[in-house]
Amino acid sequence: MTSETIVTLGQHALITMLMIAAPPLLTALTVGLFVGVFQAATQVNELTLSFIPKMIALVLVLIAAGPWILKTLSGYMERLYNDIPYLIG
Repeated sequence: MTSETIVTLGQHALITMLMIAAPPLLTALTVGLFVGVFQAATQVNELTLSFIPKMIALVLVLIAAGPWILKTLSGYMERLYNDIPYLIG
């Protein structure tokens, strides 16, 4: 196994991780931004007001994007397992 192969495997792992993590993280960021603007506009400083909408949005995104996330992750793992013989020798 060459160093180029290891770097390529690491690259594919990082790209897959970013693809899987992007929908929940971007959703939490967007909802947090809107809730923060709402709290600043109304001067309501309730901690649960920022937590509950994020959790609801994350659950909805995971329900919607869950099959795609699972398909992406299982496809990556399947490619990795199928490439093991080529990586070893």
